[in-house]
Amino acid sequence: MVTFFKKGASLVIAVQSEVKLSDETISKLQWLFDGAKALKATRLKGKYIGPRKEMITPWSTNAVEITQNMGIEGIQRIEEYALTTDECPVLDKMLQRLYDGLSADIFKITHTPEKIVYIDDIEAYNISEGLALSGEEIKYLQELSERIGRKLTDSEVFGFSQVNSEHCRHKIFNGTFIIDGQEMPSSLFKLIKKTSQENPNSLVSAYKDNVAFVKGPKAQQFAPCNPEQPDFFEEKEIKTVISLKAETHNFPTTVEPFNGAATGTGGEIRDRLGGGKASLPIAGTAVYMTSYPRIADQRQWEENAPLPRPWLYQTPEEILIKASNGASDFGNKFGQPLICGSVLTFEHEEHNRTMAYDKVIMLAGGVGFGTQKDALKGDPKPGMKVVVMGGDNYRIGMGGGAVSSVATGQYDNSIELNAVQRANPEMQKRVSNVVRALAEMDNNPCVSIHDHGAGGHLNALSELVEATGGKINMDQLPVGDPTLSAKEIIGNESQERMGLVMEEKHIEKIRKIAERERAPFYVVGETTNDDRFVFEQKDGKCPIDLAMADMFGNSPKTVMTDNTVVRNYEGVEYSQAQLDKYIENVLQLEAVACKDWLTNKVDRSVTGKIARQQCQGEIQLPLSDCGVVALDYRGKSGIATSIGHAPQVALIDSAKGSVMAIAEALTNIAGAQLKDGIKSISLSANWMWPCKNEGEDAALYKAVQACSDFACALGINIPTGKDSLSMTQKYGQDKVYAPGTVIISAAGEVKNIRRVTTPVAQLKNSQLLYIDMSSDELKLGGSAFAQSLNKLGADAPTVKCPEYFAKAFNAIQTLVGRNLILAQHDVSAGGLFTTLLEMNFGNVKGGMNICLDEFNDADMVKVLFAENPAIVLQIADSKLESVKEVLDKAGVAFKNIGEISNERTLTITNGDDEKMFFIDHLRDVWYRTSYLLDRKQSGEACARSRYDNYRNQPVRYTFPKGFSGKLEDYGLSFNRPGKSGIKAAIIREKGVNGDREMAYSLYLAGFDVKDVHMTDLTSGRETLEDVNMIVFCGGFSNSDVLGSAKGWAGGFLYNEKAKAALDNFYKRTDTLSLGICNGCQLMQELNLICPDHERRPKMLHNNSHKFESGFISVVIPENNSVMFGPLSGSKLGIWIAHGEGKFQLPEKLSEYNVIAKYAYSQYPANPNGSYASVAGIASADGRHLAMMPHLERAIFPWQCGFYPATRRNDEITPWLTAFVNARKWIEENKK
Repeated sequence: MVTFFKKGASLVIAVQSEVKLSDETISKLQWLFDGAKALKATRLKGKYIGPRKEMITPWSTNAVEITQNMGIEGIQRIEEYALTTDECPVLDKMLQRLYDGLSADIFKITHTPEKIVYIDDIEAYNISEGLALSGEEIKYLQELSERIGRKLTDSEVFGFSQVNSEHCRHKIFNGTFIIDGQEMPSSLFKLIKKTSQENPNSLVSAYKDNVAFVKGPKAQQFAPCNPEQPDFFEEKEIKTVISLKAETHNFPTTVEPFNGAATGTGGEIRDRLGGGKASLPIAGTAVYMTSYPRIADQRQWEENAPLPRPWLYQTPEEILIKASNGASDFGNKFGQPLICGSVLTFEHEEHNRTMAYDKVIMLAGGVGFGTQKDALKGDPKPGMKVVVMGGDNYRIGMGGGAVSSVATGQYDNSIELNAVQRANPEMQKRVSNVVRALAEMDNNPCVSIHDHGAGGHLNALSELVEATGGKINMDQLPVGDPTLSAKEIIGNESQERMGLVMEEKHIEKIRKIAERERAPFYVVGETTNDDRFVFEQKDGKCPIDLAMADMFGNSPKTVMTDNTVVRNYEGVEYSQAQLDKYIENVLQLEAVACKDWLTNKVDRSVTGKIARQQCQGEIQLPLSDCGVVALDYRGKSGIATSIGHAPQVALIDSAKGSVMAIAEALTNIAGAQLKDGIKSISLSANWMWPCKNEGEDAALYKAVQACSDFACALGINIPTGKDSLSMTQKYGQDKVYAPGTVIISAAGEVKNIRRVTTPVAQLKNSQLLYIDMSSDELKLGGSAFAQSLNKLGADAPTVKCPEYFAKAFNAIQTLVGRNLILAQHDVSAGGLFTTLLEMNFGNVKGGMNICLDEFNDADMVKVLFAENPAIVLQIADSKLESVKEVLDKAGVAFKNIGEISNERTLTITNGDDEKMFFIDHLRDVWYRTSYLLDRKQSGEACARSRYDNYRNQPVRYTFPKGFSGKLEDYGLSFNRPGKSGIKAAIIREKGVNGDREMAYSLYLAGFDVKDVHMTDLTSGRETLEDVNMIVFCGGFSNSDVLGSAKGWAGGFLYNEKAKAALDNFYKRTDTLSLGICNGCQLMQELNLICPDHERRPKMLHNNSHKFESGFISVVIPENNSVMFGPLSGSKLGIWIAHGEGKFQLPEKLSEYNVIAKYAYSQYPANPNGSYASVAGIASADGRHLAMMPHLERAIFPWQCGFYPATRRNDEITPWLTAFVNARKWIEENKK
């Protein structure tokens, strides 16, 4: 039955239950729904916007689990519906529908599970289901049916289409190419593999796993001793491997951008979880490419672009906003920071062809690590158990692999919508925590592991049992929708699942860990010894029963036949007199413009291992060339990653496009101190191409060959990648071709994560050196400048001498290692002009005097806007001779192009020509595009406030008196002698993701730290009797469903054992507690800070109604708290990352023990609109503290977005001393 609850004037919550709700249950639900009233009515009038009835939302899944944790039984589904009075209400048709009234039938689905269907006509079935089978594949299946003497089932044909789709099997990359009548000597895949054969360097695993692994350094693993129970953290040395992977999710993002990008991000994270026998993600990257968003008038390049098309599902502007929201939301809730990325918008019409990203590109990539001992998958033996962890099966993503393999718009709308997916990052986090436990074991029992992505169980489980055969018991697979047919259970792409193979003797141990983490755990089958792949129902019928070789071993080889098509594009015409106009246009292209609209909503600090993210300088603007993570909290070795692409160049010459993409990725990463210079780097190459159109297959082959040749010549390898080769959008008979694109992701081991050069110029006596990496003439083809004039250009630059490029790269590495560079920035999108401006954007003082005479070219426009790969270095006058000596010795040429000035201008001279540009004005021009896009996600008021205030809110520091920054001065060391006897516990719920950095902060401060999950408290395994400090960690418990920490609080309030443990802890007088972010929200829900107040504090949504991320300043006012009292009077930089951080304080401000305030009262430095800029409060006695900012992610200078250069030798920041203060208080007060 369905019970309706009404909240406010327009929100209705519908609860589906097995039986009528009792009065006690209704009371609990009304608390959970924040005072919503239960209605007696079973039918409500009016128009309501709500979820599609056939798709249970992740929100519902979390809400139902919250009720279960509160001891409520029998709840099946909970959904929200919003009353609307609009004539034409706005809703997302991919996910929602408009209901004319609500009744008890809103969840009723009349569909019944379809029985197994035996296919008479495979060709007709292929068309009706949109399976994208080729004629050869249809013939193969027909012959298979004849050979085995029976008709194939719908599951078998569908399954074959998925596991053998272009998306899953990369048939084009493995196929034969015949170009201009001549068969090419190598497949595309062999060309890529050649790079690893010629330059194996430190490769451990390539092309045969979910990820590529490269040998890494030794690191300190920080983990609990026993993951089956509450236990204490310890450090131990491990030998690591570094993982690199990038995925694209183009079709799903085109159709439903939020979930498409979210599941793309989730899938790529699972790839890095599924490496070897278990590995771990650290940080992510993202790239978004769409057609022009048309966000404002008088943008010349949009006005002169092709006319807007009748967009199939979403407009480009909607895709940019929703896709980035989806990718950001998944990472935020899972707990993966996004530290590097790119955006490109593009349209062009020439030669009667429209080229644009109507079929969008959404790339999700990232880096991670594992242990060397678990880097290679084991060999499954017959009789081992097949395990699935994660969520239920739903009718989601059906046929996604096949639909992603054809032109969007080719199929009926219903088929493409059937591939829409749903994301539940909190579920994936639970599964990830179990994988983390496996990865951290001395003896990992996992033999093999694989993620569930395209093709669902079909692809994942078949790969797990490929070597032996396997039998899957369908009645053991979790089903969230009882109407699913066998085909739908087997083939759906419900996300957040991992498949594992292990010996039966280890099952109970891993099951215990999974139960502790609340990760669903199912033993679904076993490996066999018959080389067959079988799914068997409880009634003995088998929807799939085929030999492994028949399922995916013998599909026909793809042959690509094409002719070379040469297209010459018009050159770029321009006037030297219009330089001011040109730079303003270029700075507003999405590819060049400020990306704050992206970085301000994505977590860039979670894990506490981020040494370099996008935002740099005292006003924290997204200027960084690369991202860098530490492998442990000692902050020495790590991983750098960067992105490169050049599709406009590729349109002119596809070979040059590949070279320029690699070059950009490498010039971006050059500022990180890599272990072995350029040979430290491995690449992922992700190919997006409109194949099977005249000339495009030939262009692809040429591009891949150039990519392979260039990598081989540089001495580096490409051990991983992905292809998406159906980048055509159809509008009836009209086609729009996405430019052939390769996106290069680079990654390499960093020798010292504290030595990464900044792109922000320093106001010091210094010179600017320009190092050309291209050995080519300056050319404007393929540049942002050409694009701003609606041209591609006649000729584009390339790198003519790979050997010189490598030599120059390594010379810069030498300079980085010797700390001889003040600032460094690559030359790419926007040319030298943009590079020089961006080096000044991140600070508030100073400018540059530039002289271009050494270029010996009177064409100032070309010199300033050409995108030949290059690097600009700022070198202190005192170190100039040392730098010249290094460069001369390496045989690397450079141009001295200018110096730093005290004036806030960029002055450029070229011969007798002199131009002056006002940096702050051009920075506002550069920022404007971000503001225009931000309006769509933060609202006009907040977006405008951010635009007006960003330049006026620099991060500032006032250090506590006597703070030395040295560990030893506080009696601390990275090498702890043993246990201190002072015990603290971190408390986490499912969805919490800030636990490890908090645990380490306590550990380094001298605590013995216990890992406690809510299941430990609710089961009685943990009572907190032996600990003196508890910390509620940050994250997204229950995905913030029904309000931040509401579900977490329900687990305490409505569970007898957990409530008793908490109550007893707070009755003691020798205890301290801390709540950060989600933990702060929990402490307000539980009323732990101001228990004597009649009206309790509450945490509300940020004024922007979105997640806010940033590195900002807080001030510590005079206060008597244990942790922050000694910090009174300080002003310090700190990370914020939250969606509901606004303090609502109903009493007078003087009634609260305020321990932290945001240093500026205005948004965005006050990120949530808290009254009086309050960031944290403490109990009256100062023992219990709740705050939103993350001090645990800023205890080391290298973690900080900005830290004063004058204190570059500090080992720690003052934030660590807050934890030391807590430990000392317990030492003095412990009973």
